[in-house]
Amino acid sequence: MIKSVCGYCGVGCGLEFDTSKLVGDIAYPSNEGLVCKKGVSELHTMQTSSRLLRPYLRTAYNQPFELIAWDTSMKLIANKIRSSTPERIAFYLSGQMLSEDYYVANKLAKGFLGTSNVDTNSRTCMSSAVVAYQKVFGLDYVPVRMDDINSSDLLILVGANVAEAHVVFHNKIKKARKKGLKVIVIDPRFTSTAEHADLHIPLRPESDIDFFSLVALRLIEDKKINTHYIENHIEGFDTYLKKIKKLPKTKLLKRCDISKALFETFMQFFYNNENIISAWTMGLNQSVQGVDKNLALINMHLLSGKVDKKGNGVFSLTGQPNAMGGREVGGLSTTLAVHLGFDEASVKKVGEFWRSDNVASKPGLTAFEIIEVAERREIDVLIICHTDPIYHLPNRHRVEAAFKKIPFIVEINAYDDSQTKPFAHLRLPASPWGEKEGTQTNMDRTVTRQERLTRQSIDCKPDWEIFTMIAHAMGFKNAFNYNVAAEIFSEFQQMCRLSENQHLNFFDFEQETLKNGSFVWGDNLYKDHHYYTPSSKANLHFVQNLRQSEYSSLEYPFIILTGRTRDQWHSATKTGIVDSLTSYKPQSFVEIHPDDAKAYDIEEHQKIKVTTRRGSLLLHVSITDTIKKGCLFIPVTETGINYLTNDLLDPYSKQPDYNHSAAKIILYGVTSHI
Repeated sequence: MIKSVCGYCGVGCGLEFDTSKLVGDIAYPSNEGLVCKKGVSELHTMQTSSRLLRPYLRTAYNQPFELIAWDTSMKLIANKIRSSTPERIAFYLSGQMLSEDYYVANKLAKGFLGTSNVDTNSRTCMSSAVVAYQKVFGLDYVPVRMDDINSSDLLILVGANVAEAHVVFHNKIKKARKKGLKVIVIDPRFTSTAEHADLHIPLRPESDIDFFSLVALRLIEDKKINTHYIENHIEGFDTYLKKIKKLPKTKLLKRCDISKALFETFMQFFYNNENIISAWTMGLNQSVQGVDKNLALINMHLLSGKVDKKGNGVFSLTGQPNAMGGREVGGLSTTLAVHLGFDEASVKKVGEFWRSDNVASKPGLTAFEIIEVAERREIDVLIICHTDPIYHLPNRHRVEAAFKKIPFIVEINAYDDSQTKPFAHLRLPASPWGEKEGTQTNMDRTVTRQERLTRQSIDCKPDWEIFTMIAHAMGFKNAFNYNVAAEIFSEFQQMCRLSENQHLNFFDFEQETLKNGSFVWGDNLYKDHHYYTPSSKANLHFVQNLRQSEYSSLEYPFIILTGRTRDQWHSATKTGIVDSLTSYKPQSFVEIHPDDAKAYDIEEHQKIKVTTRRGSLLLHVSITDTIKKGCLFIPVTETGINYLTNDLLDPYSKQPDYNHSAAKIILYGVTSHI
């Protein structure tokens, strides 16, 4: 029996493999034997006709791909890099990569090529939460763990449909409810998660800041703030108080589009439960004000003192299996490595550790900024690993046009049917889950080892080995003298000692312990409410709804919401080939409220054209009263979804605003008017 860990969502379930099937690991803390359909079906996604099994090259978009040897492809990449400059080279990485893969790619780019244009698709998922944590606590650190719900009285889920996106965590929530946990879901949709909640708050899209500002005002007016915590552990309260008291309460409630009675019910839940955890994901993060929304929610906990004690706190949920691991090694372009920034002292320390005098010295391009620069023909080489940016970046027509202006695109992938394939020049076959080994960190800081379950496909290589080969071709063999993933992880463990506070304490365990267990880094980091800001206090930030997202209008009367469905993963490249996963919901549809459907004479399963200012899609209709009037829901398994979404970015996190695209609908072939 081989123990491993699931490679899908951020829960990171422990798995056991017995040569023919996968089952949940009863002894593993994240799931205690529970596992979702995606997890147990992962075995079937390894050997399929959709696998990429050989390196392929073409010289132009209109030319066919032809087989190329690995050695030749490495020389080609090295020559392309040498003929360019650091600011014109970019790497785009993924939360599906293991920490060792991330580490080698980041070290090569930032440490030896001198480019900080190294970002990850995690930018599009949770970078707003990263920035908010840094602004408040001085550190990118998730202070709550999944099992903490068992010590809590109330769980507030905001823009997080855990029943479909984090299935096993949702099952833990249901078990905790039987023991007394109360659950509130704040979401424009009455989701599968809301079905199992005690209260559902159907906020109007883009009114989250208004809602949490109302809560803050009530806490202040009712004298329910924790004055002891504020006086001793909060910075900026007086300024915050002066500003928030000027907000018009009636207008805030109206913008939320909920009744006063429903708001009062929420406040009674908040007052009647001592221990409170708030958890959120894309519904807050994916906004032009994603950071501000995070701050507004965190303010609610700071004012009430419901942070950093058992059963209380703010819990950012990550969607990908190793989104956390990418943050730890430095996979975001806004960090250098191991949670270090680009200040002079950090650059010096990293250079000494890596023994390189070419370390990048300033933040690089984020995900969509790469597109903006490519439009000006200022990117020469783009290396993409284990992700599909043509599919998942917003305003796809713009992204496709920008990709066509990049002279050399390398796609490292395990599968042959990506949306990025038509735009790549060189395609390199990577080992998928089950054919590689290494570590990943789940959404509550639990580090686990992913084991190889079967032989490696003959011409495929793990991502870390591919980046090591590129480094060797560039002449950096001594600095990248790795033979196995464990050697890379050992180096990463030692690098974690570079930070002054050494909070990223990966050096506190031996790798061997991961063979049959796990490790949680940073436990008790905020002991005694000591934070990593200059004052050692948490920062309270006043924010207000600036209404910067795209809003509905007479011409575009609907707002599109996006999200996952339970048994599918991203574009369904893997899960879509497993028969047992395709029966829950179709991969492509649009939900609409019955009143809106009636106004447009739309019937169930009818095909309609959904159009935004950027593009159109033809979709089959699902009529349901679980969605708020004036909204449409399209799952992210619809691979054309980003032809519709807008490319507004949060100014601090640079995370795209996926969930507020104004749209109109047209009956297929017939225009319908109200």
